Amino acid sequence: MPFCRVAVPKAVSAWQFDFSALVVSQDFSREKRLLIPRHFKAVFDSPTGKVPGKCLLILARENGLAHPRLGLVIGKKSVKLSVQRNRLKRLMRDSFRLNQHSLAGWDIVIVARKGLGEIENPELHQHFGKLWKRLARSRPAPVVNTDSVGVDSQDA
Repeated sequence: MPFCRVAVPKAVSAWQFDFSALVVSQDFSREKRLLIPRHFKAVFDSPTGKVPGKCLLILARENGLAHPRLGLVIGKKSVKLSVQRNRLKRLMRDSFRLNQHSLAGWDIVIVARKGLGEIENPELHQHFGKLWKRLARSRPAPVVNTDSVGVDSQDA
């Protein structure tokens, strides 16, 4: 028996709202990386946020941009095998990429310490989720100027 194909029209969306404007890009493009030593040095010299974690340290500094930037410092002294260093870098970048919506405006440097290479992937992913939340909470609150509000003025 021969098969018959029937062309079915695609469903028309009832939503007229453009969701693409609300979606934050989850890429890890060049603009979201700390690339030159001067950027790393700025974070190391004057971090405004510090989050110590299990076998690592996260240093952060406000960058004045609409997006965060990430730099990784994983030395041979702290993680011996290149396979482990590359695995850690992949995992850190992925975790950063998925949580960057809450980290906008930070330059972030992750410094690895001894023992980080022995931690398994699921535990690291969970640990990084907690560290990103702690870093986002550590952001200083914006200063609100109450002098310009009309309620407190003498004319009221």
